[in-house]
Amino acid sequence: MRKRYKILILIFIAILLLIGYKKYFFTFGSLGQGTYYKGPVDSPNGQFTADSYYKNYGGAAGGAYVWVEITNNENSKVRTIYYSDGKSNFAMEWKDDNTIYIRNDEGPEYPNSERNIELLIGKEIYDEKGRACDSWIMRDEYENCYQN
Repeated sequence: MRKRYKILILIFIAILLLIGYKKYFFTFGSLGQGTYYKGPVDSPNGQFTADSYYKNYGGAAGGAYVWVEITNNENSKVRTIYYSDGKSNFAMEWKDDNTIYIRNDEGPEYPNSERNIELLIGKEIYDEKGRACDSWIMRDEYENCYQN
């Protein structure tokens, strides 16, 4: 009987550790490969290039996740700055050399679908689910992390 309790306690601890690991050690690298969606969209000064990707989930009744990666063309460093459920109206537009506007919504008739945001490159990110905002690994990479 004691052996069974020890095993159950170990399983419970392992589950808690796994949940904690997924929450506090998240990186966008765990998203895996996506399918190229839209881009490239170069910043006005050519320093950055934005590309977007999507990945389907849930089969025929599911949807798609969409994310935006920014490439710094001076050092070839690539960073994911946006991650959300994909909506039917998606676009990227540079507002200035360091600010990008990402539109991701179903249109004005569905105001609750809006996942639009303006992000300052190198300082801000958006993760709809908030995993990047909770991540101890990513916390020092950005000043502001937004979530829905």
